[in-house]
Amino acid sequence: MTYKLSSPARRALLGAAGAAALAALLPATAHAEGPYPDRPIKLIVPFPPGGGNDAIGRFIAQRLGETLKQSVIVENRGGAGGLIGVEAALKSPPDGYTLLVISPSYTINPSVFKVNFDPSNDFTAIGQISAGALVLVANPSVPAKTLGELVALAKAKPGTLTYASSGQGGIDQLATELFTSMAGIKLMHVPYKGGGPALMDTIAGQTQLFMSTLAGARPQLAANAVRALAVTTAKRIPALPDVPSIAESGYPRYDVTLWHGVIAPKGVPPEIVARLNAAINAIVSTPEAAQRLAVDGVAPAGGTPAAFQALIRQEIVQWHKVVAAQGIKAE
Repeated sequence: MTYKLSSPARRALLGAAGAAALAALLPATAHAEGPYPDRPIKLIVPFPPGGGNDAIGRFIAQRLGETLKQSVIVENRGGAGGLIGVEAALKSPPDGYTLLVISPSYTINPSVFKVNFDPSNDFTAIGQISAGALVLVANPSVPAKTLGELVALAKAKPGTLTYASSGQGGIDQLATELFTSMAGIKLMHVPYKGGGPALMDTIAGQTQLFMSTLAGARPQLAANAVRALAVTTAKRIPALPDVPSIAESGYPRYDVTLWHGVIAPKGVPPEIVARLNAAINAIVSTPEAAQRLAVDGVAPAGGTPAAFQALIRQEIVQWHKVVAAQGIKAE
């Protein structure tokens, strides 16, 4: 005898068969992906090639690839002071396959520019790569030999001393403005398009002061083209043991660090975060990393994702206060 299914029964049977077939495929698909990482990782550098962020990003990408046994491809997404690359990275899937190199600009930009993300919460901290100091240098014609003498000179001639910066809203400008606010002095700001031109004009005497990176300042200090007055970290740095910190020169709450690190979009699984963090810590603990980072005037950092997350959030608050108090606006 032949039985003929009604239309509703036929649809139910076909639906059940389709669901069973799909269920049978799912485990195979899940296992096919394999353990992380099973495909290339993209590391976004939110600045053009050639700068310090790019150099450090490429070093980390190469060593991370060797450690994870997977390609790590650097993608430069420069523009808008780093915002274009940051927004592209933070809007990517939180699967551990898109990472982002950041520096203090990440914590400054939200207070200077309009951003389309929450800088305090729309990220997963992976790990800190480096930490270093900026160096306050003066043209040799400036009569002040110490930070105390500089403050006295600035108070005697308010608004006449000039300082250069790499551009409006840069870490060097904000580090200088934080100092001037603590010292109760006023300096005239002269923004440039990059730290190189700012340092060169300070050497030439077009401007008198500049908060330089160590990498930029070191050869100029050796040539006596500029004079170092202080470093921005809480303590002195080994590379310039005779140069006091701003903190020890009478401003104990002053502490500005030039750092680099890696973050990812919000929601990356904890096990992937732990693996990436362990890899970065292993990389920066090597003598090779210390030597390579010293070229850019910084030292290896490392540490936990939680510690790096706390640093980022703390600096967002700190720079917001400086920007608001000093009336710093985008160009």
